Amino acid sequence: MNKRRDFLSKLGLSAAALPFVAGLPACMAASAGRKQRIVFLFSPNGTIPWEFWPGVEGTDFPLKRILQPLTPFKDRLLVLQGIHNQVGGDGDRHMRGMSCLLTGTELFPGNIQGGSDTPAGWAKGISIDQELKNFLQGREETRTRFGSLEFGVAVPNRADPWTRMCYAGPNQPVAPVDDPRQMIRKLYGQVKDRETVSSVIDDVREELGRVSRKLGAGDRALLDQHLSLVRDMERQLEQAAKEKPGSAYPMPEIDPDIELVNDNTPRISRMQIDLLVNALANDMARITTLQYMRSVGQARMSWLGIEEGHHGLSHEPDGNAAAVEQLIRINEWFCGELAYLVKRLAETPEPGSDGSMLDHTLVVWLNELGKGNSHTLEDIPFVLVGGKSHGFRTGRSLMFNKVAHNRLWLTLAHAMGHPLGTFGTAIHCEGGPLQLG
Repeated sequence: MNKRRDFLSKLGLSAAALPFVAGLPACMAASAGRKQRIVFLFSPNGTIPWEFWPGVEGTDFPLKRILQPLTPFKDRLLVLQGIHNQVGGDGDRHMRGMSCLLTGTELFPGNIQGGSDTPAGWAKGISIDQELKNFLQGREETRTRFGSLEFGVAVPNRADPWTRMCYAGPNQPVAPVDDPRQMIRKLYGQVKDRETVSSVIDDVREELGRVSRKLGAGDRALLDQHLSLVRDMERQLEQAAKEKPGSAYPMPEIDPDIELVNDNTPRISRMQIDLLVNALANDMARITTLQYMRSVGQARMSWLGIEEGHHGLSHEPDGNAAAVEQLIRINEWFCGELAYLVKRLAETPEPGSDGSMLDHTLVVWLNELGKGNSHTLEDIPFVLVGGKSHGFRTGRSLMFNKVAHNRLWLTLAHAMGHPLGTFGTAIHCEGGPLQLG
């Protein structure tokens, strides 16, 4: 009998309380084996190459300005230069950069016009995150409650190839959830006619107290941590609404050319990251994505003192020193959010096992373009963090010779025990997985 199911049935929990303990891992530690997770973190509109790439290979590599926030984790990094998105076909480069990023395959013909290129539709295949989700969900020992979770930060309320990177299959885009309150409800459920998370906690508080006495010390501490996080999240959201009436998330749907980013974005980002780490710790999923904004997004990052739209800035020539400086600061901010995620994983003990959660979690930072003003799909910024349980040798800068990014997805699949022969468009898989061990 499945140990998790047997464990929960013996507790005799109600449906309202189950989401809070369904992922407790200690009872599964003996049968789960080596636990592996992947987090894909996306930021848009390319980078500033000379302030991003180390420029040398090996273990003795500098962290340029954009990557400086990752300095405490340099020995856990793999910086991969020379990986290209070689997927062609319909759609402009932003479209193909975004919707072909995780799918590794072409877009369907469609009626969404971008730039001067041919119009296009959705991607023709499944994305690597969903492929890995299906693989893990197909095995009893790696099955989780959700399989995958798709988080967003400041993703506009619209649906097109510029806004979607996750696909459950051909023509099946998966939307990220960018409202922490909605994600809390997804993760922890809700009682009918109760709108706040605190009401859920009130309804199950007595029951969870009873359950807590049946748990081991490790699981009891983890349960208390989860409940404290949810209560803290609710207090933050309520306080934000009081401080700035009318600015509560999610953002309203607005014209993409004048898209505004809510001033609460930094706070929302940290909430989403905390929820993501919390969900992974609770083993609700082992595959997650965290999408910041969208391709061609005109986010105005006022918290950085930048009022111009991100996409517009990314089109400025390299000679515009002021624009370049702002783009560097924008990418530093994204890297800082990545560093916060990595720190949270590194400081959280791995539930039911040795080491930290970062030891069992690979974080992949990616972008839809190499450089914004040239719209290049070459030298896509790929940074991997963690991956100890995946068998990767970190603390290195690697430079490849025009490698298709499909091969990187093969590498990740193989590391997760999924020996795919090809992924996405087969021709881009020639050469097989990359050697990162």
